[in-house]
Amino acid sequence: MLVEQLNFHHLLYFWRVAKAGHLTQVANALHVSQSALSNQIRQLEDRLGTALFTRTGRRLVLTETGELVLSYAENIFGLGQELLGRLEGGAAGVVRLRVGSVATLSRNYQENWIRPLLADPSVALTLESGMLDDLVRRLLQHQLDVVLANEPAPVDPDRPLHCRFLGSQDIALVGQAATWRGRALRIPADLDGLELAVPGPRHASRGQFDALCVAAGVSPRVRAEVDDMAMLRLVARDSGWLTVLPEVVVQDELRAGVLVTVGRSTQLQENFYAITTLHRHRMQLLEQLLARQPAARARPRATRSTKAASKRAAARRQA
Repeated sequence: MLVEQLNFHHLLYFWRVAKAGHLTQVANALHVSQSALSNQIRQLEDRLGTALFTRTGRRLVLTETGELVLSYAENIFGLGQELLGRLEGGAAGVVRLRVGSVATLSRNYQENWIRPLLADPSVALTLESGMLDDLVRRLLQHQLDVVLANEPAPVDPDRPLHCRFLGSQDIALVGQAATWRGRALRIPADLDGLELAVPGPRHASRGQFDALCVAAGVSPRVRAEVDDMAMLRLVARDSGWLTVLPEVVVQDELRAGVLVTVGRSTQLQENFYAITTLHRHRMQLLEQLLARQPAARARPRATRSTKAASKRAAARRQA
């Protein structure tokens, strides 16, 4: 059989049905009858000389050969989607970069990472957020070019991914400047009984923080658990509670002096990763971003009061 004898229209129908698991939904989406759709797939099976599905109740289950054909179809039509994504806006001289970001990642971090592109008139950005599994699925379907995450992609030999470490940042304890300027606390030793806002259970740093407190026999009063870093930033700014978070989340408030860093722990870190597929054709724009230094902003310069507070804290520890 020659490749020109393979009907890619039939292969497309097979791909759609294999992903859905039944005919009705695909037939409705493609505006064809179920019988016509079934006939197209049967012609593909006749051409390949083997069955691609077996029927279990109302569902279609892939045969072993069907699984193999699906893996190739995923690559074929995935590359087609990638091609369309790359060409989108190309007629107007625009390169589109589609970035996904996990919901627990700081939006400040994401903005810092894409900042070199914001003033470039030749770049159009698509920015999405969601859960890591869903973003990785969209990445593998070539609907995204890169996913920014604070945890590495799960290892799966059936889903080849490239996970690049971008850098890390210490987790900090911040508080309102009016109350905490000039004061310093040790993490976790000085947190027992203190009212805290902390990242939610889904955040990569939360497990680290809880384990550190348990090991030290410390029980802070958790007043808020917040997965979304944009909301945690508002809680830190407006609640009056001390807040555990990466400094990049509140970089603007720290710079403006609304919040101050009260403590920092090198035992608590948030790591940043860029997850991509193993593209045959690399995107130069994306490669340039990945080659840059980590996007977390530098810590705000210490004021005299914070320097003095750090010295007093060090003296207490030595005592």
